Amino acid sequence: MNYLQAENISKSFGDLLLFESLSLSVNEGQKIALIAKNGTGKSTLLSILALHETCDTGAVNHKRDLSIAYLPQNPVLNEDLQIIDQVLYASPGIAQAIQSYEKAVEMQDSARLETAMAEMDRLNAWDYENRIKEVLSRLKIINFHQIVRELSGGQRKRVALAQVLLLQPDLLILDEPTNHLDLDMIEWLEEYLSASQLTLLMVTHDRYFLDRVCTDIIEMMDKKIYRYQGNYQVYLAKRQQRLELAQRKVDKANSLMKKELDWVNRMPKARGTKAKYRMESFAELKKAAKKEYIPEQEDIQIESLRLGKKVLEIDGLTKSYDDLLLFKNFEYKFQRLERIGLVGPNGVGKSTFLSVISGQIPPDSGQAVPGSTVRFGFYEQVGIQFNPSDKVIDVVKDIAEVVHMGGGRVMTASQFLDYFLFPPDVQYNFVSKLSGGEKRRLYLCTVLMQNPNFIILDEPTNDLDIMTLNVLEDYLLRFQGCVMIVSHDRYFLDKVVDHLFVFDGGGVVRDFPGNYSIYRDSRELELEKSAAKASAKTKKVKSKTDSPKTRLSYKEKIEFEALETEIAELENEKSLLEEQINSGECSSDELLEKSSRIGEVLRLIEDKELRWLELSEYEMK
Repeated sequence: MNYLQAENISKSFGDLLLFESLSLSVNEGQKIALIAKNGTGKSTLLSILALHETCDTGAVNHKRDLSIAYLPQNPVLNEDLQIIDQVLYASPGIAQAIQSYEKAVEMQDSARLETAMAEMDRLNAWDYENRIKEVLSRLKIINFHQIVRELSGGQRKRVALAQVLLLQPDLLILDEPTNHLDLDMIEWLEEYLSASQLTLLMVTHDRYFLDRVCTDIIEMMDKKIYRYQGNYQVYLAKRQQRLELAQRKVDKANSLMKKELDWVNRMPKARGTKAKYRMESFAELKKAAKKEYIPEQEDIQIESLRLGKKVLEIDGLTKSYDDLLLFKNFEYKFQRLERIGLVGPNGVGKSTFLSVISGQIPPDSGQAVPGSTVRFGFYEQVGIQFNPSDKVIDVVKDIAEVVHMGGGRVMTASQFLDYFLFPPDVQYNFVSKLSGGEKRRLYLCTVLMQNPNFIILDEPTNDLDIMTLNVLEDYLLRFQGCVMIVSHDRYFLDKVVDHLFVFDGGGVVRDFPGNYSIYRDSRELELEKSAAKASAKTKKVKSKTDSPKTRLSYKEKIEFEALETEIAELENEKSLLEEQINSGECSSDELLEKSSRIGEVLRLIEDKELRWLELSEYEMK
């Protein structure tokens, strides 16, 4: 069933054309990812499809009564609400049902109460607050009554993500949902969306997420749409085939154009009008030969100061804020060419660690002593602020006109920008016209072109597109210095780092020899072993023999017989409570008390029925 159809839509801002005459569809059950370079209008397209923005031309049509939930990159929340109310009021139907129920109880109106309870049943709203708390807890939001205005940008994004997940819409539209999530949260969201029956349209740069969740990938390139059925691995293979085919067509057109050019040059002027069709053919060949394609990326290696024998020595490094201990007595001696990833939950001190070892923040005790040859290049989460009236090329030229490469080669500022996916026409744009992702990419260029020999990257993968990530990964793998990275991008960590500093919290930092996937497998194995030991210990306590249980013990037989009576009594109590609530004779306090008791009775009935079924398996033998 078709959920959404966009036909010939176009969008521009002033003289900046984002896309033109795009058409795409979303069908029930599909999980689609949108891939494109920063600045090509991905976020704008999602906003248009969610009907939060209008297109300049074309139309977007939705299935009648289609419910849509949309998570933008920068969600707008009510500053004055508590978190739990913010999430609750995002589900107006359930919020209305709860309010109606509470009002009916307060007014002691049995007719309204009966209607309100039926609506609560229909919407499955009795335990909605508990479901809110469960999802928020999964997203590491534990102070449910904190005021929204007090939240950080990352916390706001997670609250908004909880809202859209709890809405359980027909179509879920997500713009960079993994930003500001730690690795455990990303894996939970990945599993949730994979198992969900939701239809999904999203933008994300997380390539494992793409591989494990998506059924289709749409690529925006050259203001056009290319569609691939399959996950990220399938997309890479099919995309390469498409580009190779396009390149062969360009090569063929070039070859034919050379022959036509030779004919045109030799053609007598007097016969020109008789060969009009050949001239028209020549014009078409020129057009085909100039078609854009993605060339092979040039391999570059920026020359950096040679690291001496001493790189960076960390001795007894300790840092805390108030009662929060981030790291304690950490020791490490860096070697040349090390590439280290920092992993751990949000708030355990990874970014602070980078700031301390680079000398930007003093430690409480201990020291981090760099060698005399070390030159840091620090890409921070909050980067430098550009002058919006500057042009892109001028931002880079203010740092250096040329970038020194290995072997005495140099690369101009323009060539360096081109390598990091700023083509010449974009280089002369004003910074104010760049997207958020393009500004982050420009900031990355300003850090790398200063020829550091120890690169520190704090969340470089946030807001960068997949194409830029591939360029950055290639650059780091060729880099002849040390690298330290904080990232929640598992694919990026697996591809780039040699080993990890694992921040466990409570001041504990461990050195783990391997990339993220190796660490993840190791952690799962440890958890399985711990669970197996606990299970074996429980079994040993329960029984000293290995023979399977075949019959009930005397106590269990007594329990089994008692359960039948207890369940019947609870069913009677439930019926009595329902009669009392509907009688119209209860006070408001009594109504609240009896409504609360019904919920408790239902839980007791469920628990006891499950226990009865468990014991009945042995009683029947």
